[in-house]
Amino acid sequence: MSKTNISIIIIILIIIGYFGYQQMGNKAEVITDENTEEIQTLEYMDISVAEAMSLIETNPELVIIDVSPNYAEGHLPGAINYYVGDGSLDAAIPSLDKNGEYLVYCHFDSAAIAGAQKLIDAGFTTVYRLEGNYSGWVDAGYPTEK
Repeated sequence: MSKTNISIIIIILIIIGYFGYQQMGNKAEVITDENTEEIQTLEYMDISVAEAMSLIETNPELVIIDVSPNYAEGHLPGAINYYVGDGSLDAAIPSLDKNGEYLVYCHFDSAAIAGAQKLIDAGFTTVYRLEGNYSGWVDAGYPTEK
């Protein structure tokens, strides 16, 4: 084989490799964009007590979940108690509608964050977390139940 033929073969291989690499690079970018979009849709939303009150007033299908051990001391009207610390929330998750809307709160940020994240991790699509928790609700003068 002559040097000219070898040079032509090498040039052809370089061109094929270059275009193959370019196509792989585009595919990787598309996959990354799709994954990024999916991650963004799977986050709970922090809302203020005023936003929560408006949501409760305008959405009768909203499920309010108190993940606190202090439910008996006071809670938002209509709230269901699934204490996150004793596994009650984990046990309830299979019976809940993943396409429903949920407002999660507690007396402490850490439990409310954990509860909201558990719902998101289980595939729930619309989860809100009450910023300011139960004390913020009470301080705003909104109604409570015991």
